[in-house]
Amino acid sequence: MVNVAWPYANGPRHIGHVAGFGVPSDVYARYERMKGNDVLMVSGTDEHGTPILVEADKEGVTAQELADRYNRVIVNDLCNLGLSYDLFTRTTTKNHEHVVQELFRQCLKNGYIYKDTQKVAISPSTGRTLPDRYIEGECPICHTQGARGDQCDACGNELDPDELINPVSKINGETPIFQDSEHYFLDLPALKEANEQWLEGRTGWRTGVINFSRGLMKDVKPRAITRDIDWGIPIPVPGWIDNPNKRLYVWFDAVIGYLSASIEWARRKGDPELWREWWNDPSTPGYYFLGKDNITFHSQIWPSEILAYNGEGDKGGEPGELGKLNMPEQVVASEFMTMEGRKFSSSRGIVIYVKDILAKYPVDAVRYYISVAGPENSDSDFTWSEFVRHNNEELAASWGNLVNRVANLMHKNFGEVPAMFESEMTEQDQALLDEAADAFDTVGALLDQHHQKNALNEAMRLVGDINKYISATEPWKIKDNPKRLGTVLHVAAQAVSDANHLLAPFLPHSAQLVWEALGGKGTFSPMPRIEEVSDLDDPNFQYPIITGDYVLGDTVHPWRREPLEVGAPIAKPKPIFEKIPQEAVQEELDSFTEQLEARKKAEADRLAAEKAKLNQ
Repeated sequence: MVNVAWPYANGPRHIGHVAGFGVPSDVYARYERMKGNDVLMVSGTDEHGTPILVEADKEGVTAQELADRYNRVIVNDLCNLGLSYDLFTRTTTKNHEHVVQELFRQCLKNGYIYKDTQKVAISPSTGRTLPDRYIEGECPICHTQGARGDQCDACGNELDPDELINPVSKINGETPIFQDSEHYFLDLPALKEANEQWLEGRTGWRTGVINFSRGLMKDVKPRAITRDIDWGIPIPVPGWIDNPNKRLYVWFDAVIGYLSASIEWARRKGDPELWREWWNDPSTPGYYFLGKDNITFHSQIWPSEILAYNGEGDKGGEPGELGKLNMPEQVVASEFMTMEGRKFSSSRGIVIYVKDILAKYPVDAVRYYISVAGPENSDSDFTWSEFVRHNNEELAASWGNLVNRVANLMHKNFGEVPAMFESEMTEQDQALLDEAADAFDTVGALLDQHHQKNALNEAMRLVGDINKYISATEPWKIKDNPKRLGTVLHVAAQAVSDANHLLAPFLPHSAQLVWEALGGKGTFSPMPRIEEVSDLDDPNFQYPIITGDYVLGDTVHPWRREPLEVGAPIAKPKPIFEKIPQEAVQEELDSFTEQLEARKKAEADRLAAEKAKLNQ
């Protein structure tokens, strides 16, 4: 099971987002499918919460209209990126609402949800509840400025807004008013021991992720799971469910989306119970892909919700109608990606939107850069100069040129994949074939451990060695021995095919082209598609989903060598990758500077207008 963090539907997604949740999850899902494993990869747009209301107010639309618009933008971007979701849906479906309410009711029945009061932040100018993340101040623990009302990024501690020193609203700079309000709480202390035992049993996690997760257990407090808000899932309790101003809060409902999306997928497949193979079978592992700012919700909150539903905390209990749910196998969290040395920020113009970069540059060039230079274990920096260099030197000059040379030599000399003759084989030939065959184990072991950078580097090392083989054997000089020439080209082409298999999870679009250049037929690298569907429980609500039929050609387990078909026609090849003009670097930097200045001015004008309004 591949569970991918749910992008928030208050704006387009940028490269920093998909470097954390998008490309790494797809690489892993495609690899597992190539191994012959059944994979269910799900996600969707996260559409509830006060930030949606704030953005909707800013744009003069309803929350649903805003979510509808950005849901479509995000669906298009992620599909164009080639992310192979079995289902990418949304949290405003009736199916999701029903599943969330089922978890709430059972957690309440088991005693892990209770009612209490808490202080909530209210905007003096609007009277509306302010979202925790939209309140900033000094951290009461490490005293860093700029801590949010839900967490301090500097020390990693969870916070409540009223704990901040000198809190202010990020929306308009005003000081919030704190008032007591009745809410439902998730009893995290009653789930602490079970959560700790689960964490202690985890192996293979990235060091930073497991250490941070264990650190969350040191000072566990109950957390309110409802808000004074009119946008969200109704609270399934008499006296509350009809209250238009009380809703379950977004962080409680969004993580349940992994389960609800699986159930929706099964229902759309015509087998409503099929989801249980991934959620009730303890032998089916679930891997969660996200950015490090989401670790809390995936290694503490979601596991606690599952434990509470299963009745496995201090208070006991029993599972509800969904049965005993599987705990996460691993939380695969990436660090942050910055842009030209600055933290990504859409509001400040420090951003590269997915749709913008894909409109200018090849999708696999973007995927390759994210994979080879992304924030796997430490923060990384997106720079235009490095993006262009990786494309030009590695994809175009090394890999793309290799494929073109080998295919062109076969086309010119034979017009087909030539036969390989044992009598013409040398130790050098056999060494390359052995190296390419062994690379499946090497690269596969790294992908199993979520070391995707190292896996990609190993695959590209093989590409370099194939290039060395071509230079050493000089097939263009073999003119009087067609058997030897055919053997050299067959060995080279087989190694190129092996390398293409290794690179396919990273570069799925070009992998199909390489497959065809070597005489392959049919679908080698399946792509996702967008479908317009109606809500399963409300036919008047329609939305796009990402789905796909990820059948891997005619092979069953293509994470291994597939012998080339001798005699398969080889057409004159076309370039797989092309170089990006070096001038593009300065053009992008100039555009970035202009965008930055424009956003600074717009933000200054907005804040001035807000202050003027407050002073009236």
